Parts: sequence; structure tokens; C-alpha cells
Amino acid sequence: MPKLNRYYISRNYKFSKNAASKPKMDCETVLSMIGFKNLGFEQTNHPSSALGAIISFFGITKGLILLPFSSVLCMQYPLSKFYNYQIGIAKLKGCKIILIVHDVKTLMGKNKDVKKEMKRFNRADVLVLHNQVMMDWFTENGYRGKMVPLFLFDYLLGNGQNLPDTPQIFEKNVVFAGGLGMEKSAFLYQLDDLKETDFNLWIYGSGYQKEKVSASSILDYQGVFAPDEVLHKMKGNYGLVWNGNSIKECDGAFGKYIQFNNPHKTSLYLLAGLPIIVWNKAAVANIVEKEGIGFAISSLKELSEKLNAIDSETYFRMVSNVSSIRNKIKNGHFLQVAVEKALISIS
Repeated sequence: MPKLNRYYISRNYKFSKNAASKPKMDCETVLSMIGFKNLGFEQTNHPSSALGAIISFFGITKGLILLPFSSVLCMQYPLSKFYNYQIGIAKLKGCKIILIVHDVKTLMGKNKDVKKEMKRFNRADVLVLHNQVMMDWFTENGYRGKMVPLFLFDYLLGNGQNLPDTPQIFEKNVVFAGGLGMEKSAFLYQLDDLKETDFNLWIYGSGYQKEKVSASSILDYQGVFAPDEVLHKMKGNYGLVWNGNSIKECDGAFGKYIQFNNPHKTSLYLLAGLPIIVWNKAAVANIVEKEGIGFAISSLKELSEKLNAIDSETYFRMVSNVSSIRNKIKNGHFLQVAVEKALISIS
């Protein structure tokens, strides 16, 4: 399939220090690397939602006007109010649609009507989904098109940015980065109740509940940083992937979601050179253990004992395995492979 037939339409991605827009922005960069052409305006990061929506609408409209008939259009989901507009015009022009799925609202508990959301997905020709677990769920819930797995999200370096050094000292310092509010990360404020806390937890992000933390807490708040900054601010030995209200398991809507998705923070930790600690029922746990880039636990009550059982040789073997994967993450390897597979499936 000629590369000239490959397109995407950029839009405004609201700048935020919570890294919510970075995966989609990185995807556009990777698409450009493999021959996709942007038909819309250049990517923007206006913080105003109203202005951003106006820019996105006119940029998407421009792109749809320029979109050649019978070409390939790569879109990203969710696309809020513009999804039906963009995919509708593209289909009228006889285009094939590759849809990179970042979040599934039904799985997140934000949408109760799975049939309605699946109807939207069925308008695409091929989906790029997080992993095999998510692909199985799509099949069970009525998706009839083609699918390819992403494996892991890429996490591109900023301009002039280099990879940080991998951990050189064998210690038990655990990093947690992300939203620190009660809805998603209430478990953090229960960690001091653990019987064994033979580790430190350094936390990064917005929404920190300082009033819930005692002076003797194992939690050590490091601040909130932009997506490119936090990579070099994170210092530790492991990255923790955990969601929900409980230290016993990942519970609630976010706990259910982690059983299907690949959290973007996993890729951030790996890019920082940190082995992963993850709930054993999380979808990404399969990758972590198979690739030897960390370990899985059923409960945070096991964490101290598990860390104490890891010797220096085992730890630095994990660090070495992480180094080989993070070079792929920084180069956009996983999306490149997935999109090329998607192109083959519809050619």
C-alpha cells in the first residue's frame, strides 16, 4: 500500500501536567515517522477547552475536505464530540479506518451501554487495542472487525532529551506517579497501616492529600511535573502500577479497568529504567513477568516480603531487561509494529 495513501488529522491537545494528552500526541509523531501525513492544522496545546475545541473543529474540517477518496485514515479514540463527524465523512469517501484505542469508556465505568459504544467501534475497519485480554473482551461484546495488539504504549522523549541513567544502587525505593486524589489512588493513604513497610514510596503527581499523611509516613511527596520533566525527576528502584481504594487488591472502576488496559505509567517507569511492580490480575502483569521486567503481587500486603526476597543479582537482571524494552518505547516501536500490521490486514 503506497505511503501517500496514509493520513491522520491532528487537533488541539490541552496541555496538562497529568500527561493525559501525551499518549495521543506521541501517536501522531509515530504515525508521521511511518509515512502518515497530517491533513489538519499542526498539533497545538492551547490550555483553553473552548479555544481548543474551535481549533480542533476547523482543523478536522480542513483535514476531511483534503482527505482523498479510498485512502487510509488513522484515528484515535476517544475523540469526544468529533468522532461521528470524522468517521462519517471518511466513510462517505470510501476510506479505510484504523482506530487506535486509548480508553474504553464502558470498561472504565463511564458508560453503561456497551452495545452503543461497540456500535461506534464497529464503524472502524481495524482496531489497535492494548493487549490480547482487551481483544478478547471486544470479541465477546460484539466487535466484528479486525484487531491488532499494541503490547505497550510508546513514550517518546522530548526535544533534546536523553534517557536517564538506569538505577545503579540496589535499594527498596518504590515510585508511584499519577493522579493522587481519592477517586483513583485512595490506597496510597492506607499504606502506613501495613504491618511491614520495609520500603519507601516516592510519589509524583497532582491531587496529593497532605492532610491524610502523618509525619512518620512512608509516603514521600516529590511534587508534580510535566510529562517530559517527570522522567528525570523520578529516582528510585521500582515503579508501582496500582489503582483503587484498597491495598488488598485493585478494586472499584479503576481496579476493573486495570484488568484490561495497559496503563501509560507502565511505559513511563520503563523509560526511566525502573522495573515494574503490578497487581497480578492486571493485564500488563503478563508482559511484566514474561519479559522479566518486574514482578506481580496479589496484594500490597505482600510487597515488603517480596522486595526482601529479591537479591542484587535478580534486581539488576530486571534492570537489564528493562533497558532493552525502553529503547523500543522511546523510538515508537510498538505503535509502528501495530499500525503496520493493521495496514496489512486491510490492504
